[in-house]
This record gives sequence, C-alpha cells and structure tokens, in this order.
Amino acid sequence: MSPLQHHRTEKRQVWCVPISEISPLHNQDDWVGLKCIVMVIRVRHLWNKTTREVQFYLTSLDCDARKLAKAIRLHWGVENGLHWTIEVTFHEDACRVRTGHAPQNLSLLRRIALNPLNLEQSFRRSNRQKSNRAAMDNNYMLTIIAACLSHYHDASKPLCQ
Repeated sequence: MSPLQHHRTEKRQVWCVPISEISPLHNQDDWVGLKCIVMVIRVRHLWNKTTREVQFYLTSLDCDARKLAKAIRLHWGVENGLHWTIEVTFHEDACRVRTGHAPQNLSLLRRIALNPLNLEQSFRRSNRQKSNRAAMDNNYMLTIIAACLSHYHDASKPLCQ
C-alpha cells in the first residue's frame, strides 16, 4: 500500500509467470528474448471512490516480481513526468491533429524541442515562456539553438566538415 498522497492510497499487486510455465503464445517466435508475462493490479482509493485497473506486460527481464514492480513504477514515473512537461509547455492534449502520421510526428518534434529549451539558461523562465519568447523573437530563437550547439559541440572538432 502506498502512503497517503494527495488524499489517495494505492495498492499494487504484481505477479509474473515465466514463459516456460505456460503454453506457447500466438507468434511467440516474434518476441525474441521474451522471458515472462507480468500482471499488475492497481487499486486506488480517492476520497469515496475506488478504482481497479489491471495491466499486462511482456518482458525480456527475469521473472522477479519485486524488481519488475520497481522497473514498471520507474518507467511510468518518467513517462508521466515527460507527458506533464510536454503538456505544460506545448499543450499537447489540446492538439486536434488526429490523422495519418501527423500526431506521432508532432509528438516527436515536441520532445525534440524540449532539449534546447532545457539547455538555454540565459532566460531563466519556464520552457513554456522560453518557447513563446522564441516564437516572437528570432534572436532569442538563435540563442536557444546556439545553447544546444555549444552543449553538444566538442571543441576539438569543427562544427562543419
């Protein structure tokens, strides 16, 4: 049971079953290195509401429920943190682009754009404010690009070859 956070408690149960213990999966050969199947049950209590969620994972990691629980929790912590940053900076959830490859392409571009915004330190503001300023000020946009280039540039190698 997780401690009280934001007036909620959450209980996670994790089970894992080695692939060798179950009958073959459909197209199992397509899953090179597959070692186990993991099931996570989350029960959340928030005020007077209880929700239950079941998720399944396929993994090439060894079948150790404690280690898998930590890995899953770490993954979602990073994923949720990144999603929150993208949402606050670029309002990704409000984007109405829904067809073809455009949603994935825009999502990738937003994630790429975060790196230079994080590297630029002369304007100590949020990434959202930096992005807005760069949209209105070409010189500041060049400052962001320069910060990115100087961070990744090895002084012993020329920028252009």
